[in-house]
Amino acid sequence: MARTRSIWWHLIDVTLNIVIIFGIVAGIRTFLLSPFQVEGDSMLETLEHKQYIIINKLGYFLGDPKRGDVVVFRPPIDQKKTYVKRVIGIPGDIVVVRDGSVFVTPSGAESVQLKEQYLNDHNAGRTFAHPPNSGDTREQSYVVPEGSYFLLGDNRQGSLDSRSFGAHAGGSPFVPDNDIKGKVWFVALPISKVHALEPPEYGL
Repeated sequence: MARTRSIWWHLIDVTLNIVIIFGIVAGIRTFLLSPFQVEGDSMLETLEHKQYIIINKLGYFLGDPKRGDVVVFRPPIDQKKTYVKRVIGIPGDIVVVRDGSVFVTPSGAESVQLKEQYLNDHNAGRTFAHPPNSGDTREQSYVVPEGSYFLLGDNRQGSLDSRSFGAHAGGSPFVPDNDIKGKVWFVALPISKVHALEPPEYGL
C-alpha cells in the first residue's frame, strides 16, 4: 500500500514538474524571447534565408521601437503572415523616398538623408517606389502617424514592405505598434553566422 502511494506521489511530482517547465517555456516565448526562422531574402545582407534569429519581446513591453531596429511583425496586408524588416520611420517622422535614397525629417527637426551602411552594393542608392525593382526614383512622402511605424527591408529591390503595403487598394503603408512582436536580438543559427545586431548610427 505504501509502495503504491509512493509511486502515485512520484507520478504527481513528475507531472507537476513537466507542467511548470512548460509554463515557464511558454511564458518566456510569450513575454521575453522567442526563436524565429527567416523566410526569403528581403533583409539581405543583414539576415539570410532560413537563418534562425532570437526575438527580444520584453524590450517593447517596456519601451517603443526605435529607428533602425530590425523587427518581426504582422503586415497590414495579411495578418496571418509574419515579416521581418527594419524600422525607418517612427511616429511623427516624415519619410521621403527620392532619387533612390531615404530622407527622414523627425518631428521638429531638419531633414536628414539616412546613412544606411547596412545596404549592400546592389541596394545602396536604389530605394525605389513600388514595385521595389521598378527603378522609379520619383519622390514619395510618408507622414508616420502616432502609434505606427514605416518599415523597409534591407534588400530594397526585393522587399515587400511599407512601400508595397500602401500600394494595395485601401492599404496603409504603416504598421501599428500592436502588430510589432519584437526586436531581432541576434542570429542564432547557423553557428558560423552567430552575431548580435548592432543598431545603426543615423545621426538623428
